[in-house]
Amino acid sequence: MQVEISPLTPDRWHDVEHLFGKCGACDGCWCMHWRLRNKDFKKRSNATNRSDFKNIVEENRQPGLLAYVEGEPVGWCSIAPRREFNERITYSHVFKPVDDKPVWSILCFYIHKDFRKQGIAKQLLKAAIEYACAHGAKTLEAFPKDTAGHASDADVYTGPVSLFQSFNFIEICRRHPKRPIMRYDVM
Repeated sequence: MQVEISPLTPDRWHDVEHLFGKCGACDGCWCMHWRLRNKDFKKRSNATNRSDFKNIVEENRQPGLLAYVEGEPVGWCSIAPRREFNERITYSHVFKPVDDKPVWSILCFYIHKDFRKQGIAKQLLKAAIEYACAHGAKTLEAFPKDTAGHASDADVYTGPVSLFQSFNFIEICRRHPKRPIMRYDVM
């Protein structure tokens, strides 16, 4: 299966709408979960999340990458400089920054149900590393779920530890038993 990956730009908004569907991917998230403090995110509607995410895309901030198979959007990976996610990360006891390095954060994946377990997330992660490096990133971070066995698709929206290990990310901190902070330093 040939997969093409492109940044989410304003001209691709309809593709992410198609992929996320009416619900906005995971329970109306519209990729806003990591952009807001938890207490603020819980108060928001699906429509507000969609509108705010659309504004980010229309501002051409390129908040992530879309994967396509035969022209159809089948996968998503959120990647951007950590400053895009300061509201959530700065105030989190688990995910707060371990240092003041200017890192890029890879925070979630969404793969269409018909394309899961076919290597799309792996291809998206490879493209995310390349994308960040091409935009000057020196360090990437991720907060995968340590499943230590079987997990549901919803449990690993941040990716499993094994996915990041396969690209030489290393654990640098763990403040929660199932949530390591992993890093990749660009050579």
